[in-house]
Amino acid sequence: MFYVNARAIVEREGNDITEIIIQTRNKKNEESLELPGGRLELYESILDGLRREVYEETGLTVIEVEGSQKRIDTCGINPNFEVECLEPYCVYQTIKGPVDSIGMYFICKVEGNHFEVGDETTNIRWETVDEVYSLMIEDPRQFSDVDRAGLKYYLKHKFGKQFEVGSSIT
Repeated sequence: MFYVNARAIVEREGNDITEIIIQTRNKKNEESLELPGGRLELYESILDGLRREVYEETGLTVIEVEGSQKRIDTCGINPNFEVECLEPYCVYQTIKGPVDSIGMYFICKVEGNHFEVGDETTNIRWETVDEVYSLMIEDPRQFSDVDRAGLKYYLKHKFGKQFEVGSSIT
């Protein structure tokens, strides 16, 4: 099996603090912290899939996706073959593990109030970037295998948060 995923880093800012949405995934006897997102449906647009996954898991409506203003498509050129191109925040590929997947992370803004319980998700909440960093340092394995890499990328490249060389999360 091969999966293509769209994942969201949902941000809000205020009082010089950035917060992001994290949630607990309850699926197949496993529980981990994660970011909203998931598998795209067959021929589903990336942005449509991202919006759907965020809403299903959190109840929040995506109103802005960083980089989406660069989106182009080939709709209308060949009605039997259409392609969209856009700029994600970062891209991942599993290089070892039980599931082969590739996915894109997007930084998003949302509106609305989050669910208490979403589609296989609970404990949906806003956490400060500093708190997420602390959780990653404390025990990176409490986060999903995929999101551990995405969060490391985000924390390092957007906020300059470093991880010790030789640690299990470098």
